Amino acid sequence: MNRDSYVLVTAAYNEERFIDQTIRSIVSQTVRPAKWIIVSDGSTDKTDDIVQSYAAANPFIHLYRITEDHPRNFAAQVNAINTGLAQLKDAEYSLVGNLDADITLEPEYFALLLEKFRLDPRLGLGGGTVCERRSDGKFRPRTITSSTAVAHACQLFRRDCFEAIGGCYLPLRYGGPDTHAEILVRMKRWRVASFADLRVFHHRPTNSAEGVLRGWYRQGKMDYSLGALPVFELFKLLRRVWVKPYLIGSMARCAGFIHSYCQQEERAVPNDFVVYLRQEQKQRVLNLFRSAWSRHASERDCVPPAEHTT
Repeated sequence: MNRDSYVLVTAAYNEERFIDQTIRSIVSQTVRPAKWIIVSDGSTDKTDDIVQSYAAANPFIHLYRITEDHPRNFAAQVNAINTGLAQLKDAEYSLVGNLDADITLEPEYFALLLEKFRLDPRLGLGGGTVCERRSDGKFRPRTITSSTAVAHACQLFRRDCFEAIGGCYLPLRYGGPDTHAEILVRMKRWRVASFADLRVFHHRPTNSAEGVLRGWYRQGKMDYSLGALPVFELFKLLRRVWVKPYLIGSMARCAGFIHSYCQQEERAVPNDFVVYLRQEQKQRVLNLFRSAWSRHASERDCVPPAEHTT
């Protein structure tokens, strides 16, 4: 098996506005995927025609249609991705990735990402930094980013790692399959990393499909459903006060979390997952306090000596 071979899966529902540029972006890669399954999840626009036109000229692209009626929710997208993954069960590859239908990548993106995997045998999940278009028309990294989290828009797994976490994404009522997957990766002692030098251009504004405030509210319920530590959620919300829509977004996310907490909703993950996640979050909160105390102590100790008097 070629250790540099990778395969991709994309779930697409009525993506005629974006998918042409996404496909052109992958066709232009200096290292192309061995196979790319694009799952059209009941699309009624020109999505299928666009994919088929590229598939005719690029044998690595394959269109798979889902025609059964089903609810349009976050689980539907994950089920479509898992359907695509099932089409790869007999394929030979070393890495497998999810790619959203509304992103573009620079031509060297996958060549450089594959090199990251070659250099780090314990890297289980990797990807680039997501950039979104701002009001001035320029793309910039998302305001809140982390080098230990890889956005769902473009996740690439080492095959052994992905199979160790089940070989599929978990359908979740409130979303967050990417967060769930990366936590499982760390539970299995693999490393998760996103790289600032690899840019992922996201063309649809975050939460635009469901409404901004509704999206923030859902994310609060998502955090609860995954078992987030309440004190960690508070620090997360405080950090996001300065992210648009300023303050209101954090309040909506807080409302979603509190609503699920008061209702004592059943969590979407097993208890061992919650225990591991809370241990991680507790350590991050402690590190935050230790860092703040270290800065305070450093400032307190940096007092110039008294001048000698004669």
